Parts: sequence; structure tokens; C-alpha cells
Amino acid sequence: MSLLLHIHPDNPNPRHINTVVNCLRQGGVIVYPTDTIYGLGCDITQPQAIERIARIKQAQPQKLQLSFVCTDLSDLSKYTKGISTPLYRILKSHLPGAYTFILPASKEVPKLLQSKKSTIGLRIPDNNIALDIVKALGNPILSASLPGEMVEEYTDPDLIYENFENLVDIVIDGGIGGMIPSTIIDCTTDDYELVRQGKGLWEFE
Repeated sequence: MSLLLHIHPDNPNPRHINTVVNCLRQGGVIVYPTDTIYGLGCDITQPQAIERIARIKQAQPQKLQLSFVCTDLSDLSKYTKGISTPLYRILKSHLPGAYTFILPASKEVPKLLQSKKSTIGLRIPDNNIALDIVKALGNPILSASLPGEMVEEYTDPDLIYENFENLVDIVIDGGIGGMIPSTIIDCTTDDYELVRQGKGLWEFE
């Protein structure tokens, strides 16, 4: 039976954040809010938690569409390599925000998560709860979309709790969530490619 934890979206209570972080450090899996949709999250250093998310999503860890939620650009830069000056400017102008940037994975990315493409999706969401969790944890959280179709049930924390109370350890209620996921940009080549148009506007040419 999981915990439904109410956290204020603008001023998260540090005690509540610590409850979440302690859970993550012990290999827990959470449902948490971002600046787009609610997602599944765990500590990237906990292989058993990563495998739990894979089971919830019914896929192999290497085949999941996963991203790391980072606190800032210096944190993000640890998990990729070779950020050029033009790319850094783009990242700086769009983050924090509703974007996932696909970048070459560095050696800091756990082996369990390294796909054949050796890429990783990186995010800095404009959401105080998510950012406070990552800051207190000291490393990124792994983020995955909730399984199934993007349905209205995934905007309501109470309904999310009903669906996932036996699958995760904590469902965070940070208010009503959105229905539009992040915009995904593939930055592994010089021609940055729009993979998915989501909430974030993308006008780069």
C-alpha cells in the first residue's frame, strides 16, 4: 500500500521532500508531478528500482523511453558529453522548461540504462517539487511516463493513486497535472531534430 503525499507545488515542505528522498534512496518508486504530466520516478543509482519501473511499463530497461531529471545545466552536463557552445545556448534558453533533450550519454549513465544508441534524454522541468527532490537526493531521478494512453485520469492525483497504489511506494499530490508531454529534441546531430511536439514551443531552424 503506497502513501499519497500532498506537497505544495510552490513551496514544497522540506520534511515532505525528505520523506520522498528517503524512499528513493531505499529503492522506492514514486509518481511525481513535472511541468507537463505526472511521471514515474526512481533514483538512477538503484538498479532494482529501475527494474521495477521497467516491469510497470512492461518493457526492458534499455528499451524504455527514459529521461533523467536534473537540477541545472551543470548537473545535466555530467550525463552527456561534448556540449558545444551553440547547443549550450539552446539548452540555457529553453531550460528549465517543458523539453527533453536527447544527447550522447556519458559514462556517468548507469550501464543498465545504456542503450545501443548510447543516448539519454535529459530534462530540467520547471516544477519546484521535482527540482527540490533532485536537489535533496544529490543525483538525477529517472523519469518515465505513466503506462497506457494519455488519459484524463493521469491529471488527477487521487485517480493516479487508485491506479498505482499497489505498484509504487509514494504518489505525490502536487495539484492537477497536465495532459501534454514534453517536447523531445534530438541533439545528437548538428541538425537538431524535433522528435515529438509537446508542451514546449520549438522554432529552431
